[in-house]
Amino acid sequence: MHYPVLNRNGEVIASAVTNLDLHDLARASCTYDVPACYIVSPLEDQQRLAARLIGHWRERVGKDLHPDRDLALRRLHLVEDVAAARDDIEAACGRSPLLWATTARTDAQSMGHAEARRILAESSRPILLLLGTGWGLAPSVMGEVDSILEAIRGIDGYNHLSVRCAAAILLDRLLAAER
Repeated sequence: MHYPVLNRNGEVIASAVTNLDLHDLARASCTYDVPACYIVSPLEDQQRLAARLIGHWRERVGKDLHPDRDLALRRLHLVEDVAAARDDIEAACGRSPLLWATTARTDAQSMGHAEARRILAESSRPILLLLGTGWGLAPSVMGEVDSILEAIRGIDGYNHLSVRCAAAILLDRLLAAER
């Protein structure tokens, strides 16, 4: 999600879409067979930029250089807000998704990754996992979700992963076949 997210001062902003995020999120989604990855931004210039970058790798020179990227990048969907992503999922699946948010902050009410894996295995409802860019999801988003996943913890207390790194770690923890 690129909006609504927080900046370093705790203000609600719209963050910039990056080529690296698009590629890495698409490839991680494809690797773990996630059917769709939504890029959320209400900013028209950011949507145009994302569409141009995706188009480069799916239709132009990039497709000739890396034809396998098309398979991954077709999983990306540009939407203005979470409601549009929810509507798209409901139309595709016939059920409204559960909304799960991520955070780097410690939250006593957070759901552990093992519990999330169990729900994924047992539930027939789709899940929309929200990952924030910048300094995380805005409080307005966090107040609307069904669950908040426990934070990814490293070794020495440093905790400021890029969205693409956090997504890859979470996809592995939640969906890896050997778990």
